[in-house]
Amino acid sequence: MEKIKAGIIGCGRISSVYQAAFENMKDEVELAFVVDKEVCRARKLAAAFPGCGYSDKLEDLLKQPLSVVHVLTPHFLHKEHAVACLDAGFHVLTEKPVALTTEDADAMIRAADRNGRQLGVIFQNRYIEGIQEVKKLIEQGKFGRITGAFSTLNWWRPPSYYECDWKGSWEKEGGGVVIDQAIHSLDLVRYLMGCEPVKVKGHIDRRILTNIEVEDVADAAITFENGSVYSFFACNYYTSNSPIRVEISGENGIALLTQNEVLIQLKGQEPRTIYPSVGPDVKGEAYWGNYHEIQIRDFYRCLREGRPVPTDPEDAKRTLGLVLDIYRSSRENREIITERQATE
Repeated sequence: MEKIKAGIIGCGRISSVYQAAFENMKDEVELAFVVDKEVCRARKLAAAFPGCGYSDKLEDLLKQPLSVVHVLTPHFLHKEHAVACLDAGFHVLTEKPVALTTEDADAMIRAADRNGRQLGVIFQNRYIEGIQEVKKLIEQGKFGRITGAFSTLNWWRPPSYYECDWKGSWEKEGGGVVIDQAIHSLDLVRYLMGCEPVKVKGHIDRRILTNIEVEDVADAAITFENGSVYSFFACNYYTSNSPIRVEISGENGIALLTQNEVLIQLKGQEPRTIYPSVGPDVKGEAYWGNYHEIQIRDFYRCLREGRPVPTDPEDAKRTLGLVLDIYRSSRENREIITERQATE
C-alpha cells in the first residue's frame, strides 16, 4: 500500500493525539511536514517522524507534495488555513468547529468544491460504538418516535486555561463552553435525531470565570422538526471534569451515553451496556475522548475508496448554526426560529 503523505498545521496540545494516531498508522500514512507559529513546537513534533520537515510558515507547507493536511489551529484560523490548503490541492481534515461563522464555513465548502477535494470535520464522539449502535436502532425504528433528549456537561477549566492569545475571546475562540466543549453534545443529539432544530431558546452567562469575555455556563430548550425538545446544559466551572451525559428518549425506550459507555433500554428487552473498545491510555486529555484515531482512520479510508467523508462541512455547519442560534437567542433574549425553518 502506497503511503499517503500528510501535514499538520498547529502543533499545540491536541497534536499529541495526532502524533499517537500517525505512529499507529505508519504503514499507511507518512507525516511529512508540520507547521506552527512557534517553530520549537513544530520541531518537536517533526522529530518523532523520520524525514518530517517543519517550519513556522504556512507557505512552506503549501509547497510540499502532500495529499492531506490536518488543521489543528485556533478556531478563528480554520477558514483561512483550510481554504489555503484546499486551493493548494490538498484534502483537509479540520478540528471542530468548522469555522466561527456559517459564512466562513460556506467559503470552505466552496473551496473544497472548486478544487475537487474532501473537507472533513472532527466530531470524534460520533464514532463511539454505542452511539453507532443507537444510530442504527433509531434508523430501524426500534425506539419508535423520538420524544426528547437531554445533555449535561459539568466540566472544569481553571483561569490558567485561558492564559493564551485566543482562548476566552469572542473574536478568536468564538464563544466559550458552548462552542469549545459542549459542541460535541449538540452534535451528537443532532446526529442521533436525524432531523434538524427548528426553534432555539437559550441563555448564556459568565458567572465564575470572570477573567474571560465569553460564557462559562449555558442552557437551552431546542425543538426539532420531529417535535421533540432537547434540554441542553453546560458549564465549565465545576470542580472536576464530570462524565458527560447525553440521553435520547423514544416511545420504546432510552439510550444514555455516560462518557464513552452507552446504556440501551428498549421495552420488552433486557437493558444492555455497550462499552468502548478504545482504552483510557490514549494520549491527550481524557475529556477529548478516545476516538480521534478512529475518525482519522475513517477519513483516510474514504480517500482511498473514493467515498465522501461522513462528517462533511455541510453537516458540521449545521452544528455550528445551532451553537450560533444559542448565542443569538441569549443576546436578543428571544426564541430563535432557525434559518432552515425560516426559509421553508
